[in-house]
Amino acid sequence: MKLFRFLDWKVYKDSKLLYAEILKLEKKFPYDIKLSLGAQILRSSLSVSLNIAEGSAKHSDKDFNRFLNTALGSLNETVANLDILRDNSLITEQEFEQLAELAISITRQLGGLKKKLV
Repeated sequence: MKLFRFLDWKVYKDSKLLYAEILKLEKKFPYDIKLSLGAQILRSSLSVSLNIAEGSAKHSDKDFNRFLNTALGSLNETVANLDILRDNSLITEQEFEQLAELAISITRQLGGLKKKLV
């Protein structure tokens, strides 16, 4: 088995891209939003890739699956944060749609990975 096998996975690379795109958006937020919702969306989006990475090192499929479920939960939290940002005119509809499409792709990839573990 390759050490740090997650580095080659598209789902990991896409989750890092999601974080990078959100980081770009967060830099434009007003200071008070950066401290609250900005910090929260950065944590939730970063959690996706970190849980994929951490789970990949587990010795059982059951443990790995638990981390993939946590990654999915963080991804849903990220999309909810994006929705709130959109509703409050802190991001555009286009920015929301672009990031939601990436989140959908990541969700599908995580689902496929979970099916391989069963």
